[in-house]
Amino acid sequence: MSAAHTRMRRHCACLATCFVLAMAPAMASPTDPPGDAATLDATIGALDGALFDAFNRCADPAQLRVHARYFAPDVEFYHDTGGVTWTREAMLANTRTHACGHYTRSLVPGSLRVSPIKDFGAIATGVHRFCQAGAARCEGEADFAMVWRLRDGEWQVTRVLSYGHRRNPAAESP
Repeated sequence: MSAAHTRMRRHCACLATCFVLAMAPAMASPTDPPGDAATLDATIGALDGALFDAFNRCADPAQLRVHARYFAPDVEFYHDTGGVTWTREAMLANTRTHACGHYTRSLVPGSLRVSPIKDFGAIATGVHRFCQAGAARCEGEADFAMVWRLRDGEWQVTRVLSYGHRRNPAAESP
C-alpha cells in the first residue's frame, strides 16, 4: 500500500470519527441522563433521599425491599472497614445484619456533588453521617461515591464506595 493511500485512509477514518462525534448529541437515546445540571442534581438528590429513607427504616422488611430496588443485582459495594460485596443479595445481608435497627444515615447538607456519565447515568459523591439508633448525636461520618445507571427509565446504583469512616467532629462539641 502506498504512503498516499495510507494517508487517505487515515484522513477518511478521522473524518468519519469527527462526524460521529458531532452527531452524538442528536443521536442521544431517551434513557440519557437529564441534559442540564440542575435537573440531574435534583434527580439524583431525590433518589439519594428516597434510597436512604428506606434504609433508615429497613428494620421493617417492606422498607428493606424498597431499599433493595435501588440497587442493580450485580452491585459492587466497597466499604473500607467492612470489605467488598459483589451482589445485591450479599450487600442486603450485611445491611440486614449490621445496619437495620442499629443506625440511620443522613446526608451532610451541601455535600452532595453530581456528575453526569455520558450514555450511562451519573456519579454522586458526598459525606454522610451515621447515628446509632436512639442516640441524640450522629457519632460517625464517611465519604461516599455511588454510580447511578439510567436504563429503560429506571435509575439503579451499580457501584458504591463508602470510605474514610471517622468520628463526626460536630458530635464532639458539648
